[in-house]
Amino acid sequence: MAAAAAARSEPPVELAGDEAFWSQVQRAFRVDRSLINLNNGGVSPAPVAVEEALRRYQEYSNLAPAHNMWRVLEPQRETVRRDLAELFGCDAEEIALTRNASEALEICQLGFDLRPGDEVLATDQDYGRMLDTFRQRERRDGVVLKLFPLPVPLDDPGVVVDLYRRQLTPRTRLILVSHMVNLTGQVLPAREVVRLGRERGVPVIVDGAHSFAHFPFAHADLECDYYATSLHKWLFAPVGAGMLYVRRERVRPLWPLMPAPAKLDDDIRKFEEIGTHPAANFLALGEAVAFHRGLGAERKAARLIHLRDRWAARLGRHPRLRLLTSLATGHAVGIATFAASGMDHAALVDHLWERWRILVTHILHPSFEGIRVTPSVYTTLEEIDRFCAAVEDALERGIPAPAKAG
Repeated sequence: MAAAAAARSEPPVELAGDEAFWSQVQRAFRVDRSLINLNNGGVSPAPVAVEEALRRYQEYSNLAPAHNMWRVLEPQRETVRRDLAELFGCDAEEIALTRNASEALEICQLGFDLRPGDEVLATDQDYGRMLDTFRQRERRDGVVLKLFPLPVPLDDPGVVVDLYRRQLTPRTRLILVSHMVNLTGQVLPAREVVRLGRERGVPVIVDGAHSFAHFPFAHADLECDYYATSLHKWLFAPVGAGMLYVRRERVRPLWPLMPAPAKLDDDIRKFEEIGTHPAANFLALGEAVAFHRGLGAERKAARLIHLRDRWAARLGRHPRLRLLTSLATGHAVGIATFAASGMDHAALVDHLWERWRILVTHILHPSFEGIRVTPSVYTTLEEIDRFCAAVEDALERGIPAPAKAG
C-alpha cells in the first residue's frame, strides 16, 4: 500500500491519529457510507483487492469447473497455506484451511476420544456455538461440561489462570480457552492456560476467532497445540474462510470432522476433506494476507485502539454508562462493550439502527448485558462521533416509542 510505504518510519501509536494516512486506507474498502457499521467483530467487509480476487477466481472456476477449479486452482491452496503459516509463525504442514472458526474448533472439540464421565473445561463466556458443541458431547457421549464465570470487566487477567487451575480435577480431559472473548473483547492469558494444561497433561484448544490479524502475536506467544480462527473478521478475507493450527505431532491422534482416508492420518489436509468446495474463497486469501502485511499488524492494532478510545473516553464520562471491558494496555484492542443503567439495551440497538442507521451488537449474557462496539480500519472519526452523539441523545432524551402501524 502506498499509504503504508509513505508512513513506514512513523511509530504506529503516532500514526494511529494521522487522518490523512487512514483516509487512504478507508478508500481501499467499498463500504456503504449511508450506514455506520460498528459490528465488524461478527464479519468484516473485505478490501476491494480481495473482492476482485474472489470474483476473478470464481469466474475462472466457472469456465470449466472440473478442470479449472480442481486441476489448476486447487494446487494453489498450498501458496495460501504457506502465507498463513508465515503469519502465524509455524510450519505450513500445521495449517488447515477451514470455512470458519466454528468448523475449526469443532474439529478439535469433536476430534478427541472421550469417555463417559470425562470432564471438559470452559468458561461461561466462551462462544455459544462452542459450548453447544460440548453440550452435544454431553448428551451423546456422557462427558461432563464444567463451566465457570469470569469477572466483568476483567481487570486482572492473572485471575483467569487461577480460575482454570481451581476447576481442574483428575477427570479433566480437555480445556477450551478464548484468546479474545467475543462478548467483551477481553484478551485472556491463553499462553498461561496452555502451560497450565501442559503441566497437567490436558490438551488446550485456543479459540482465536477474534484475535488473529487483530493485534500482533505469533504462535510462539501462545505455545499452543491447537488454535482456530476465522479469517473473514480481522484478516478481511472473503466470507467463508477460516484456519486451524494443529501441532504436527498432534495431527494423527485428532479425528477429522468429516471422515478422511487412512493415508491422510498424519496429514493436516485430512481436516479439509469436506467434499466439493469453491477454490475462490481460499485463493483470495492471498490478497487478504498481502493487504494485512502492507498495512502492518502494529499499525492496525494502534488504529483500532485509537478508535475504541475515542468513543469509550467520551461515552465513559456519562454517569449512566459503564464499560464492561477493561481498557488497560494489553487487556483489549478494537472490541469493547458498555452497559447503560436504566436502559433497555435491545431497544437501544434497534433505535440506533432505525433512527441513525448505526449497527452495533446487543450482548445478552446470564450475568450481564450491554452493547458491543467494533469499529474497523475503514471507520472514520466522524462516524465514531456520530455514534457517540446518538447514544448521548438516547441517554438524555430517552428512546421514542415505536410508531403504531396503520
